[in-house]
This record gives sequence, C-alpha cells and structure tokens, in this order.
Amino acid sequence: MARALSNNNVLDAKFNVADFGGEWLASFGRPELRGSWIVFGGSGSGKTTFMLMLGKYLTKFTNVAYNSLEQGLSLSLKKAWERVGMENAGNKIILLEKESLKDLRTRLRKKRSPDVILIDSLHYWLGFKMSDYMSLVGDFRNKLFVFCAHEQNKEPKGGVAQYIRYNSDVKIHVEGYKAYITTRYEDRENNEGGEDFVIWKQGANEFDADNL
Repeated sequence: MARALSNNNVLDAKFNVADFGGEWLASFGRPELRGSWIVFGGSGSGKTTFMLMLGKYLTKFTNVAYNSLEQGLSLSLKKAWERVGMENAGNKIILLEKESLKDLRTRLRKKRSPDVILIDSLHYWLGFKMSDYMSLVGDFRNKLFVFCAHEQNKEPKGGVAQYIRYNSDVKIHVEGYKAYITTRYEDRENNEGGEDFVIWKQGANEFDADNL
C-alpha cells in the first residue's frame, strides 16, 4: 500500500527545479527535470531542430542523451546538430545511435548515466507498448524522458503516444517552426510558461503568411 501524506507533508515538500530563463522560462516555466514530456508534429515542421535546441539548453542543468532512432548518425543529423550550435554543449550531451529500449535501460542503470533522455522518435521503437513506457518512467523516476512523436490530425499518432501526452507534464505541439507549449509548471502571476516558442523565425513567418 502506498504511504499517505499529511497536509504538512505536501506543503513542506521541496523539489529540484531547473531555473529556466529568457524565452525558455516564458514557454516552459521552471520545470522539474523528471518524468516525461512529449513533442509531436508533422514531417518538416521543425520537430528535430526543436528537440536538438531543447537538448542543448538542458545541458545547462544536467547531462543529456539524444537517442536518434529515426536518423542515427547521418549527414542530415550532423547538419542539424551544427545548426543549433551543439559544439557549445561540450561533453554534456551524447548521441545514441538507434539504441534499443533494452540497451537504453542497461545504460541508465550505470553510475553517472544521463539524467535527461530525448527519444526521436518513439515510433521507431517497434513494439513499444504502454506498459514499456510505464515501466521505463517508473524504474527511472529521477530522470526525464522527452519523447518525440509523429502526428495525425494534429494529435500524437497512435495509442501509446496519446497516453504519453496525457501523462506528460509538458506537451509540445510543433507546427510551422513554432512550438506550442502546454506546461504544468505555468505560473501565470509571474508570466512564466505557456508562451509559444519560435524555432526558426523566417520559416515561422513564411508559414504564417501562407496560412492567412
């Protein structure tokens, strides 16, 4: 049986939050880096660029692994890696090349394993089930998993991706080089969280112009 917490237990609880700043603070608030987030959008919308930008920013707070299930180490990924200025992240980020769920779990059991894992995209873990997601997040409670998913009718594609969205503290819909963010860390009194994040200004402006 799970333990019951008193009112004082809840009110006195302390959490390790990431002190986001600038446009990241305006969009995300001050998040706790554990649990799961989801990024979803159509092909060519800017998802991978945004995932890499997010991964680079999170290296300011902890060690990050980027599991490229879709592209692996390829010319297109290298160009995107360079485009976001990943050289400034140094050894705070590593690239995992199409690492399986089993191998990732083995990696995360090791000392000094990454605290944030970006998975691009979850659809390439063939056979990945809701129970796999629950087990992964449950077994590594102090880590943050950021899942990237394809979309269908502006929703994450597939039942597992839908479940991850419901369970995630931050939900990010990418369209037209903008990230539309819903965050449980929003603080409206201080204008923290909920602002749209522009991934690529020129592309976003052209998309907006084409869809007037």
